[in-house]
Amino acid sequence: MHISMKLNSFVIVFFMFIVVACNKPASQCCDNHSQKQIPMELNKFDTIYLQAPDTLGGVALLSAMQNRKSDRQFSAENLSLKHLSEVLWAANGQNRGNGKRTVPSALALYPIQTYAVLANGIYLYNVEKHLLEPVKEGDFRDLAGQQDFVKTAPLNLVFIADYKAYDGARTVDAEKRLWLASLDAGHSTQNVYLYCASEGLKCVVRAGAKEKELLQTIGLNDKYQFIVAQTVGY
Repeated sequence: MHISMKLNSFVIVFFMFIVVACNKPASQCCDNHSQKQIPMELNKFDTIYLQAPDTLGGVALLSAMQNRKSDRQFSAENLSLKHLSEVLWAANGQNRGNGKRTVPSALALYPIQTYAVLANGIYLYNVEKHLLEPVKEGDFRDLAGQQDFVKTAPLNLVFIADYKAYDGARTVDAEKRLWLASLDAGHSTQNVYLYCASEGLKCVVRAGAKEKELLQTIGLNDKYQFIVAQTVGY
């Protein structure tokens, strides 16, 4: 009888602990999750093989919307491979076997290319293979924006329109290309915002960059246009 009462008391206490833990605020859970991540070491400028996204992770969508905001103060600490991988997948990754993506695109032409400007260089996100291809070695973060925090933040996403994607699309004339590409980039930046809110990361979207110099550094011609940039970090 005495042992049974002790066992029952233990079960009650354990149950209460589970209830309290499960009812922690979403933002607090996100912070703890982020702190467990190990920052990447960017010693070599080479292909970065990204992790598959944890599609069962994060918080509820409405909670992410509630927590979505812009930040302009960032730690210089590199992102973890998990966070880098999932930010890029959220921005422009494939989520179906038919090549369709996490973001919509007018006529499913997907003109937006996603570049990751890291401390050691500029990379292009390869959507099909879910990896980062090295483009230009060196610290070019100052080209990705006008604000001081851009120069030290661990990740600046740059969304660039490849207007060749519209070649042959008779319904898309030259005047429509910019605003269609801008809509596509807007979908990507909002996905990044919601992912960051879900994971306890910081981010801010920015309309400006040293556009001409950035495109020249990447090696792009006048068939490409800078659309928008977004800073991500802790």
